Amino acid sequence: MVMFDPRWSGDHGIGRVSRMLDKGLGLPHLIISGKPSSPFDPLRLLLSMLLLPKKCSVFSPGYNAPLFVVRPYIFTIHDLNHIDRPENSNFLKRLYYRFIMRRACHGAFRVLTVSEFSRQRIVSWAQVPAKRVVNISNGVDDCYRTDVEPYKPGYQYLLCVGNRKAHKNEARVLVAFSKAKIDSAIRLIFTGHSNNDLMLLCRQLGVENRVVFLGRVPEENLPGLYRGGLALVFPSLYEGFGLPVIESMACGTPVITSNTTSLPEVAGDAAILVDPLSVEQISVGIERLCSDMNLREILIKRGIQQAKKFRWDVVASNVQDVLTDLGKGVTYQ
Repeated sequence: MVMFDPRWSGDHGIGRVSRMLDKGLGLPHLIISGKPSSPFDPLRLLLSMLLLPKKCSVFSPGYNAPLFVVRPYIFTIHDLNHIDRPENSNFLKRLYYRFIMRRACHGAFRVLTVSEFSRQRIVSWAQVPAKRVVNISNGVDDCYRTDVEPYKPGYQYLLCVGNRKAHKNEARVLVAFSKAKIDSAIRLIFTGHSNNDLMLLCRQLGVENRVVFLGRVPEENLPGLYRGGLALVFPSLYEGFGLPVIESMACGTPVITSNTTSLPEVAGDAAILVDPLSVEQISVGIERLCSDMNLREILIKRGIQQAKKFRWDVVASNVQDVLTDLGKGVTYQ
């Protein structure tokens, strides 16, 4: 029997994956308390696994790992953000990745991830056989579609879905927006709350009246927010997958995103790809999507088709294949 660790479920990226896999797989839940991201969780998870019957195994949709792998274990590393992006790391995180996660990669039956980019990074970082790490991909929820009611704030807007973390590259988005030769009535909407750095930058650029921070946006409101926008501007510096790209595409909204990490494989030929370090490229991309109606139509049609490639039933099936191999005792060699 495979037990599912349900503690990751929520509205964030890993949380959505957890919710959809919980629903799609229907596995019994591991009874365990506490946050899976807690520094005490490796011990807590170890003790919970020791109490399971010998024939039980555990699957986690997140990156938590036991102190020692004492039962067949499958877990999910969505990316190596905390390794590859120094601004998202600290001493404790580096210790956890080095002494808990890397060891778990060697002891786990399989390590799951969500893109080919992340799969290759994990294989290289953990120094494990390539077949041990499986790309299960990601999905887009059915609520993201072209017939949703669009958000109508009374003005045209570009959308930036982010969380104020440095790798989201929002300062360059602001500078690019201020430089773009577009109608001055077009505004830039950010999800999430503002912070002092971005508000100061808005004032310095003279765009404080054209930039809107919506605060926390409930997930049920996101499809309409995508649908109402002229474009999604998402030149992130690092993504293990980049769900906003396919969510926007599924809603029929064109996308500007980065030509780095996982984003080119997720976007395919259905987005404007830019160097995320180049304000000029981001700005030109904004100008093109605000003025070139033919390009917009091409990207919208391509985006709708691209988003169809990412389905939760396929993701659940990919995981089920791994669970089937586990049941058969298939090794990774």
